[in-house]
Order: sequence, then C-alpha cells, then structure tokens
Amino acid sequence: MVYYVYVICSLKDGSFYKGISENYIKRFAEHNTGLSSYTASKCPWILWYVEVLPNKRSALIRERKLKKCKRAYFEWLATQPSNILLE
Repeated sequence: MVYYVYVICSLKDGSFYKGISENYIKRFAEHNTGLSSYTASKCPWILWYVEVLPNKRSALIRERKLKKCKRAYFEWLATQPSNILLE
C-alpha cells in the first residue's frame, strides 16, 4: 500500500505543516474542517506538496526529514517533479 507525504500551508500565517497519510485528500479535508487539533487554529490551509512513497516506513522517514527543512526548501520543493499536484 502506498503512503503520501504531504505539506500544507496556512493561509492565516504562512506556516507549513508536514504529515503522512494513506489518503491525503481526506486528511487535508480534516485539517481544513478543524478535525486536527494541531492545525485547527491556523485554518484555512492549502495543499502545497504531495509525494508518493511505497510504504509507511519510507513515508515516516521522509516526513521526519521534511520537518527539519526551512521555508525556502518548501518553495523549491513545490515546483519539483516529485510533487504529484503538478500532474
């Protein structure tokens, strides 16, 4: 089963949130409807980046690396071929 690493950006303050999910569309909707307590106060969110990974382990590793990155990297990452939102 594939997993998705996703990055969302708050339209309220421009901050980024990084996560993993088996269904990134459903998870994104949960962030925007306040069902995720960590992101509820920064709604609305936009989907910034989504990457497909072959399994949960590799998705968790990728998410951990993304959590250490700065804004400039996310701006660059959004334009890369690995971003399935560009398809």
